Amino acid sequence: MTNSIFDLLRVAIETEAPAALATIVEAPDPHAVGAKILVRPDHEPMGTLGNDDLDRVVIRDALGELSAGTTGIRHYGPSGEARQEDVAIFVESFAPPPQLLIFGAVDFTAALSRVGKVLGYRVTVCDARPVFATTQRFPYADEVVVDWPHRLLEKVGPELGKRDAICVLTHDPKFDVPAVIAALKTDVGYLGAMGSRRTTEDRNRRLLEEGVGQDQLDTVFAPIGLDLGARTPEETAISICAEIISLRSGRRAPSLRNSAGDIHA
Repeated sequence: MTNSIFDLLRVAIETEAPAALATIVEAPDPHAVGAKILVRPDHEPMGTLGNDDLDRVVIRDALGELSAGTTGIRHYGPSGEARQEDVAIFVESFAPPPQLLIFGAVDFTAALSRVGKVLGYRVTVCDARPVFATTQRFPYADEVVVDWPHRLLEKVGPELGKRDAICVLTHDPKFDVPAVIAALKTDVGYLGAMGSRRTTEDRNRRLLEEGVGQDQLDTVFAPIGLDLGARTPEETAISICAEIISLRSGRRAPSLRNSAGDIHA
């Protein structure tokens, strides 16, 4: 059974399919130590920890760890009871790289795709203009898609989660308004839109006219990035990625969305 678990885990890792391996590392019964269960979304779990109730609780928690892309030790009672320390289980997540979708083949996109790759994201650049959306312009992107962003999100939107990010870097309403509306329908963890304060106000007005609620609008980070005084594309890319990190970690940082005045002061 263990060999079969590791065979499936190896395939999952090689194909970048999400999987979590839960292993008992401490238990009252020393014979239980080393028991494993492999958890994969949309698949039946493989293996057992020796107790059906414990299996059920650990499967649920392992899927949660996998969704967050985190690894750690969790404690339970012998039958999966919460707030008990009898059994220690190491849950190891093998999550695919988080996705960074950048909409708009503009000057800032090359810098953001480069910084995103450094941070471990799988980067996709999308623009409907084939003359601008080329692999030559964005060599650090894993994929360059020539299409409208909202059409791309119809395909990949359902798979986006809290670890993923969408950055809308255009200033064209016919391009970015549909992109933001489509992005708001996903579970993406971060959604930011570039533009001056006037551009942001105009975009917000258009979004409200299209039926976007104010509560949804409040989740969009616009103007995009932390208030670092960034000027160059590279500095702006760092401010955007820093804002993504700040949101993910729960740490407070000075966002342009929450400040006023000249963005490039």
